Amino acid sequence: MDCYSRAQAIADGVLVDASAHKEVREAGFKVPVALTAAVWDRFVEWDNDDVRKEQQSLGQSTAGRLWDVMYMAFYAIRHSRGGGDVLFYDLHVIERDGFSTTPRGIRLKLYSGAGDHGEHVITIMLPEED
Repeated sequence: MDCYSRAQAIADGVLVDASAHKEVREAGFKVPVALTAAVWDRFVEWDNDDVRKEQQSLGQSTAGRLWDVMYMAFYAIRHSRGGGDVLFYDLHVIERDGFSTTPRGIRLKLYSGAGDHGEHVITIMLPEED
C-alpha cells in the first residue's frame, strides 16, 4: 500500500514547511510545523503587489502574518480543554485576494499527529482540508 508522505507533500508544494521560520519558534512551537499551500497562499504570504497601487501597504508582511497564524495556534493549544488530535481556532486576517483591506474572522484547523517517521508534527489547514 502506497502512502503519500509528509515529505512528498512538502516537496510537491501541497504543504509549506514553516519550521525554519523564526516566528514558529518564537510562538512556542518545538516540533515541525507545516501549513497547507491554501493557508500559506491566502493568509500568510504577502508582498506589496498584493494590494492595489492606490492603497497603502496595510502594514502587512509575510513574517507578521505567519506570526499571527502561529501565535493564535499556540494560544489555542494552551487554552484547549479537550484532548484529541484536531483543534479548530479563530483569528482575524486580511485575505490576500487583491482587494481586501480590512481583517475578517477566519477559522483554521490544527492537526497534531505523527510524521513520516513517527515524530510529533503539526499541520495547519483550512477546516475543509484533510
